[in-house]
Amino acid sequence: MDRNLALEVVRVTEAAALASARLMGRGDKNGADQAAVEAMRQAFADIAIKGEVVIGEGEQDEAPMLYIGEKVGRGRDGDQELEIAVDPLEGTNLCATGAPNAISVIAMGEKGRLLHAPDTNMEKIAVGPGARGAVDLRRSPTENLRRVAAALGKYVEDLTVVVLDRPRHDALVREIRAAGARIKLIGDGDVAGALNTCLPDTGVDVLMGIGGAPEGVISAAGIRCLGGDMQGRLQFRNDEERERARRYGMKDLDRVMTAEELAGGNVMFAATGVTNGDFLKGVRFTGDGARTHSVVMRSKTGTVRYIETIHHFTRSPNYGW
Repeated sequence: MDRNLALEVVRVTEAAALASARLMGRGDKNGADQAAVEAMRQAFADIAIKGEVVIGEGEQDEAPMLYIGEKVGRGRDGDQELEIAVDPLEGTNLCATGAPNAISVIAMGEKGRLLHAPDTNMEKIAVGPGARGAVDLRRSPTENLRRVAAALGKYVEDLTVVVLDRPRHDALVREIRAAGARIKLIGDGDVAGALNTCLPDTGVDVLMGIGGAPEGVISAAGIRCLGGDMQGRLQFRNDEERERARRYGMKDLDRVMTAEELAGGNVMFAATGVTNGDFLKGVRFTGDGARTHSVVMRSKTGTVRYIETIHHFTRSPNYGW
């Protein structure tokens, strides 16, 4: 995968972040998401790739843009063929309420290496590089916490665990508290939550619980770039979702998958903050433009670049204003 592509992909997440940030705090999560989708799709047209969306906004008949199977990119002869996982606005509720950690995010990989995950749930556990190899979804949360604490040289009581604030996690929360660990409950945004386990300044050690399967694939790509560890196991809500997974070519629907199985090969990850968060600042509008804060990473080299961009809307008409 061409390393120069990384900086081009950031332009795509920037466009989506700028568009959705215009609607921050206005209570319109669908409008913000649609603005991000439209801006991202338009920005993709200038990227020199033959891309296929394998994680997107749903099936073709459910989403007007960036649906699963959609072709994106310039698409000329000689352009690299890639699979793409997108979440134009990860944390729609966060953007609608002005809460932290809404981001625009893209993961890209070689053909056949990103899991074609159906729009269902996924049980996940994620840790940073220091606890790589210490976790296993087949173990209990308590045992995983003890193993992570040992790997990091901490007491369990020193660990901070990110969990989505959902009724389905009531039993998980009780067990984590009984084990002695601390909990950070989040309303949305488990991609950011998973990545935060790999970033020491966030103070997050583990992500546990059930979130979206598409977000799991995107998280795995980012965690591989950062040297962390993650496992996922699909949690189907009905027989229709199981059948859809079979149509995508999945055979063992209940197996525990590693980060490499979720997002294998050479992968690239890019994200731009929409609202202020633990590792990315949100969009800040100025008199004649805006500032954005982004990150771009490659699994091959482990390089992590933070990019702060000054946008002048009078000179850059392509951001939709």
